[in-house]
Amino acid sequence: MGTMLLAAGLSLEEAPEGWNLRFPERVQAVHLAYLAAGSHLILTNSFGGNAFRLARFGLQDQVERINRAAVALARQAAGAAGRPVVVAGSMGPTGERLAPAGPVSFEQAREAFATQAAALAEGGVDALWLETMGDLEEARAAVAGARLACDLPLVVTLSFHQAGRTATGVGPAGAAKTLAGWGLVAIGANCGDGPASLEPVMAGMRDALQAAGSNIPLVAKANAGRPHREGHEWVYEGTPAVMATYARRMQELGARLIGACCGSTPEQVAAMAGVLRRGN
Repeated sequence: MGTMLLAAGLSLEEAPEGWNLRFPERVQAVHLAYLAAGSHLILTNSFGGNAFRLARFGLQDQVERINRAAVALARQAAGAAGRPVVVAGSMGPTGERLAPAGPVSFEQAREAFATQAAALAEGGVDALWLETMGDLEEARAAVAGARLACDLPLVVTLSFHQAGRTATGVGPAGAAKTLAGWGLVAIGANCGDGPASLEPVMAGMRDALQAAGSNIPLVAKANAGRPHREGHEWVYEGTPAVMATYARRMQELGARLIGACCGSTPEQVAAMAGVLRRGN
């Protein structure tokens, strides 16, 4: 979503979520493009839709309105797809460090997540998708907040860096064991450093779940590689062919929900969908 909105004119000084109100037709066009590429599940344009992140743009008083608008746009696009589509409410981290390392308490984070989750639930999402979490404690606050607000199915994915650990030093096996005990419908990894770096993460999570006797579905959602500058533009190295290979590899490693994160356009998703369809 962010990649496509930047291509549509979004400034780095703007909140992507603010476009749900300012340029709804552009947000909906992104959803429609990914659905045309073959997506079965789309995420609302609400990743940074919590009060902490929106405060950076002076939009902290618009949490409910922005998130409800995000759902409406995704729902309208899904309704035009002519086939079943899951609409999940995207919820990213606060962007702040939790106490004792930072200024935000667990309770403050939980309340912010609860407010966002309530708006997404009221808007009509099928599930809540808590993603790009680098701190298990913040992920726990997000889950707690979501459950205060509604009883929708919850998915949690963490972000792992090249060393194979989250920002707070948690490895794939430990993360999987912890998340598997939270009553979620799926867990996994997203963002990170690209398809190759996600392979050992997915294998580690799979092995830990198998050892624990858990059959919770795994989610893989990698960036389209690392970006580099070409003139005035950032270009990602994950071509459609690279992302198609990644999709098949994630399936082989046990992932059952396979998607793409930063830098992935509908062209990459179409290549992924094509190779996965041929493999079924």
